[in-house]
Amino acid sequence: MTSIFSLSSLLCLPSLYNNPTPYKQVSSFAFVNHRLPLLSLKSTFTSSKPTTCAATPSEGAVSVINFEDFVEKDWSFLDADDANADEVYKQNIGRIISAGKVGEDAKVMISTGSEGFVDQVVDTCSYKQLLVVHDSLFVLACIKEKYDKVKCWQGELIFVPEKWAPFDVVFLYFLPALPFELDQVFGALSKVCSPGARIVISHPKGREKLEQQKSEYPDVVVADLPDKSTLESVATNQPFTLVDFVDQSGFYLAVLEHTK
Repeated sequence: MTSIFSLSSLLCLPSLYNNPTPYKQVSSFAFVNHRLPLLSLKSTFTSSKPTTCAATPSEGAVSVINFEDFVEKDWSFLDADDANADEVYKQNIGRIISAGKVGEDAKVMISTGSEGFVDQVVDTCSYKQLLVVHDSLFVLACIKEKYDKVKCWQGELIFVPEKWAPFDVVFLYFLPALPFELDQVFGALSKVCSPGARIVISHPKGREKLEQQKSEYPDVVVADLPDKSTLESVATNQPFTLVDFVDQSGFYLAVLEHTK
C-alpha cells in the first residue's frame, strides 16, 4: 500500500555504509514509501544502538518505528565513481543523458541513479517533472535536501504509482540492481510510459566495471547487463523497439522506444 510520510529531521548515518560518511542534516521534506504506514517521523541518531522514533505531539499518536528495521544496502560505490570521474566518464554520462532526448515538457524518471547522475540531469536538462526512484532512504534524503522540487519514491521500480505518469523518459541507471526479470520491468514500464517514451539502460563504465562491482557488492548487484539479443527478444513481447545499442568494455548504452 502506498503511503506518504514526512521527516522532521533525518540524518544520513555513517553506519549505513561500510565507508563512513560525515553526519549531514537533511531539511524537512516529504516523499513516498509504499512499505510504511502514514506517519510523521522526528528522529536523531546518536549511536549505532537500535533507535526508535515517534510522531510530534501535533500529529497524534502513531506506532513507534524501530530504525533497526531499516536495512540499507551499500550504494556508496555509485557515488565513488562520480567523485573519481575522469573526462571519459563525464563524457559517458553526457552520452547517457543525451540518449534520453529530454524535452522541457517531459516527465522524467530515474531509477537507482547516483547522486552525481541526478545532479547532471538537473543541471543540464529542462523538464516538467523529475521523479527519482531508489531502494535507499539515505540516497533519496540527500537528493531531496538539494532539490526540493524533485519527487522521490522509495521502493521497487515495478510498483511506481501511476499518479506521476505518463513518463516520457526513463533512465534505468543501474539495471543490474533490480531483482526482476526484464519482462517484468518492461511490462511495468509499458503501463506508465507515454507513446514514444525513451527507456535508457546504461553503465558509464561498462561490463568490465560491472563485474568488479558484482564481486564486491553481491547483495546490490544481482544481475548482468542484457545483451542485444535479449533486449530484442523482450521488445518483441512488449511494446518497445530497440533503437540504439552500444556494448563496449568501458561503456554500455541501450535505448528502447515505447511503441504503444
